[in-house]
Amino acid sequence: MMDEKTNVQLESLVNELRVLAAKEKAMIWKKVADELSRPRRRMVEASIAKINKHIREGETALVPGKVLSNGEITKKINVAAFKFSEKAREKISKNGKAITIRELMKNGAKGKKIRVIC
Repeated sequence: MMDEKTNVQLESLVNELRVLAAKEKAMIWKKVADELSRPRRRMVEASIAKINKHIREGETALVPGKVLSNGEITKKINVAAFKFSEKAREKISKNGKAITIRELMKNGAKGKKIRVIC
């Protein structure tokens, strides 16, 4: 039995993250790549309530998986993730921005003011 990712976009993102980790010497990108490389059934799912609890105002939450809509956001924060539920994207957009991990990488984030939520 082969353990290959069938999602080409996910595989591409993992490869880009590993290259960025080596180039920038920022371990945050390696950790995110490792989390995204897990089997699909073990992929991270984080609720808005969990993100709100563990993140500070002005930081970016990085979820190497899917963001679910349970809970409320009470702080002005940005959330980067591989996937969002529609409701979660709506709730986040009221107080901040919901962006993809690839968008966060392209914005030149070096790992500062970013908190990985697993």
